Amino acid sequence: MKRIYLLLSLLAGCLYMQAAIYNVKDFGAKADGKTIDSPAINRAIEAAAKAGGGTVYLPAGEYACYSIRLKSNIHLYLEQGTCILAAFPGKEEGYDSAEPNEHNKYQDFGHSHWKNSLIWGIGLENITISGPGLIYGKGLTREESRLPGVGNKAISLKECRNVTLKDLSMLHCGHFALLATGVDHLTILNLKVDTNRDGFDIDCCRNVRISQCTVNSPWDDAIVLKASYGLGRFQDTENVTISDCYVSGYDKGSVLDGTWQLDEPQAPDHGYRTGRIKLGTESSGGFRNIAITNCIFEHCRGLALETVDGGHLEDIVINNITMRNIVNAPIFLRLGTRMRSPEGTPVGTMKRILISDINVWNADSRYASIISGVPGACIEDVTFRNIHLYYKGGYSEEDGKRVPPEQEKVYPEPWMFGTIPAKGFYVRHARNITFDGIRFHFEQPDGRPLFVTDDAENIEYYNTPKE
Repeated sequence: MKRIYLLLSLLAGCLYMQAAIYNVKDFGAKADGKTIDSPAINRAIEAAAKAGGGTVYLPAGEYACYSIRLKSNIHLYLEQGTCILAAFPGKEEGYDSAEPNEHNKYQDFGHSHWKNSLIWGIGLENITISGPGLIYGKGLTREESRLPGVGNKAISLKECRNVTLKDLSMLHCGHFALLATGVDHLTILNLKVDTNRDGFDIDCCRNVRISQCTVNSPWDDAIVLKASYGLGRFQDTENVTISDCYVSGYDKGSVLDGTWQLDEPQAPDHGYRTGRIKLGTESSGGFRNIAITNCIFEHCRGLALETVDGGHLEDIVINNITMRNIVNAPIFLRLGTRMRSPEGTPVGTMKRILISDINVWNADSRYASIISGVPGACIEDVTFRNIHLYYKGGYSEEDGKRVPPEQEKVYPEPWMFGTIPAKGFYVRHARNITFDGIRFHFEQPDGRPLFVTDDAENIEYYNTPKE
């Protein structure tokens, strides 16, 4: 009897598991690449949600779609050979309209709206999107189009909880492959993203784990943490780890197809390739408790930490990073006063940062590495340890006499200062900065000093040449 009871229990369990899987073809999906299948997928999601949750299964095929609307307790699974294809909007149909947001003046249009996306969810919990399939944002725009029916994000999530994205490939995803705003407990694992603007934008989120991802984004940032005012309140991005990731600026599409091309050097802002890991620029809120480790940058911009809208950027640890062919400053720390925040917001802070075990080969010699606050607002308590920097060199003593403009309210990029008067580190409006075990290598002689400081207090050097 015990054996029979056990057998019946196992059979019931198997039947339950089967019942919890909702095949989108049972809801009318054609997967022929022509029929708009998002209504069928949405019907499957609705049915699963009505039953308390389950797996919405997309077998192999090409699913032309407009907006797919997620629900709580849903696992959207893309089988091997599955492609969710973002369709081009037509005259009579397209993506869901961007919802109103009275706070959109404080950040870009793309950061202020979520429904105008291929896949979106608002106020949900317990969501997984996974599988070896592909999300192809062919019909999405990378621009900030306000036209009805136009979509500009592949996956967009607002104020959700317990979200997992894993094992997917994503191609040409519009403004964002992922925009996550106000999400708590977000895991991003083993995604391969090759896109025509931003990869992952993690905005006002907490308890985030990003690991084992490849993000190629030549025309914008690869993995970027932000803290905008898009939710209508100040909210930090905090408790974030980024580990074992590869970011790059190869030609769009050429990493995913394995050709690794470098024929298109310019991003739309004419700053060469982007493809980096960055904190900022949107920074009404702050950044706290961030750890970045075991990552590779290639053919892209360098590491950037920026707070320019009043946010507090503090308690950051970055280590075990290798960079090759970096097109601007390998390390860029900027505390600015752009102040795209509600009136009366005070200037932010940047402090308690440890950057160690970094190897940089072939960075653009014009920019050195930059630590720059603004008058009256200093970057504080930063340690650089065990860093090797390889430059081509070739600049003159006259270049070492330049005084870069302050550019307090300018969008932060290293080139806003022009050619830097230092060939190693330029430190301005900063205090309590430590350099320990920094090594410089130049292919050609460079007449600029290694370090230039301006309005800088308590700068310490250990095992580091000053000249």
